[in-house]
Formats: sequence, C-alpha cells, structure tokens
Amino acid sequence: MSTNIGTALVTGASTGIGRELARLHASHGGDLVAVARSADKLEALKHELEGEHGVQVTVIAMDLTEPAAPEQLHEAVQAAGITVDVLINNAGFGGRGKFHERDWATDHAMIQLNIVALTALTRRFLPDMVARNRGRILNVSSTAALLPGPLQAVYYATKAYVTSFSNAVAEELHDTDVTVTALMPGATETEFARVSGMDATSLFEHTAPASDVARAGYEAMLRGDLNVIAGVSLAQRLVMATAPLAPRRMLLRQVRQMQEVQ
Repeated sequence: MSTNIGTALVTGASTGIGRELARLHASHGGDLVAVARSADKLEALKHELEGEHGVQVTVIAMDLTEPAAPEQLHEAVQAAGITVDVLINNAGFGGRGKFHERDWATDHAMIQLNIVALTALTRRFLPDMVARNRGRILNVSSTAALLPGPLQAVYYATKAYVTSFSNAVAEELHDTDVTVTALMPGATETEFARVSGMDATSLFEHTAPASDVARAGYEAMLRGDLNVIAGVSLAQRLVMATAPLAPRRMLLRQVRQMQEVQ
C-alpha cells in the first residue's frame, strides 16, 4: 500500500487480537472504524487511540451474530461518508464439547459470526476496493483450519472455510492491487480460551501474546501475503507440516486428546 494507509474497519476490536490490530493500524497513522458488541470497551479504545496517535476512531457497537448486522454496518459506514481501505474480519468465537451435546443456538451463532458475517462484510466492502484498485483484507482464521477438530467440530470447520474462502478470493483478485490475507494463529492470550472452555486443556498450556500475533498478521497483510501462521513454536510447525501424512484416525484421536480438559 502507499504511505497513506487509509481507514481500517476492525471487527471484534474491543479485546484480544482485534484490539491489538486496531492499535497497530492507529500507530501507522490510520483512522479506524472499531466494531464490537461492547460500547464501553470501544469507547475506551477510541479514547486511547485518538489520544496517543491523533487518529479518528469511529465506534459502532453491534452484534454481528444478528443476520442483518453486516448490511446495517455497511450502511452505517456509507452514511458516515467513510471509505474503508482495510477490512479486518477478526470477530469470532469457539466452543468446546461434543457436537451432539452442545447448544445448537450457540453453534448456529458461531457459524453466523465466523462464516456468514465475515463473508457478507467481504462482499459488501470488496467491490469498492476493486473499483478503486486499492485495498487490503485480513481475515482472521486459525491453525485449526488445517485439520478437523473433535470437541470443537464446528469451530474448526468454520476456520477451514475462512482460509479456503480467503485464498480463493485472493486468487480472483490476482490482477488487481487488492489483496486478501488469512491470519492463522495458534493458541493465543485472549478471552477465546475462557469463552470456548479451552483454558483447561493442554492446547492452551502455552500461549502467544496477542500483540505478537496481531503484528505478524498486520505486516503480512501489508505485504499482501496469502497466509500467515503466527504464535506457534517450531515444534508445533513441524507437527502441522507432518499432520497430513499421519493416519487420519490417529490424527483425530490426538487432536481430541489435546482438547480434553486436563
């Protein structure tokens, strides 16, 4: 991108990786549209970033699990006369447990947020980026996208969708100056583990700082990279590299065991 980094819309901006991505963009001199459910946390972030970096932060408190929310968000941004140069689809959540025993309304909301809202927002903001021949999209996926996840069946599946969708659209845009990057974090220090029930599992014994994961994703987005894996050790990278070669049932059993409460 040019030295004028433009305005970024960040979903899930009130905590974790989303908040760190918003901070990074502001530190580069970019204005923001910060979206999340918590108005209080968004206002605190607005006060912080405008005070420290002199940027303009527009706060939109919205629940993106609501089916009409992506359209309403797009309309609100248009009505405010804001041009979105960078779209960061970060909002998402997970949940642990056997699929047939989990609350369906919760898993349905997960699909709505992790897949439908992300796809809808991309569809709404991408055409203007293509028309300007300028833009960046960062979709926050997960290393969970690389394999099925027993005890987090829906979450892992949603992240597989995010990576597949992001890569496909990126290739469709190969002859433009608009790029799509998938950020694939490992276990990270955010509220995700507590909300999803993963905080008592071996998978979250060691976590990466959200700021480090966000920086890796943000820098990869600026370069226009296709995928970036962040917050995982060399040993974990080797496991991921060899996973496709392992017998499928053995792999599934190992993943399940990592997600069982210790």
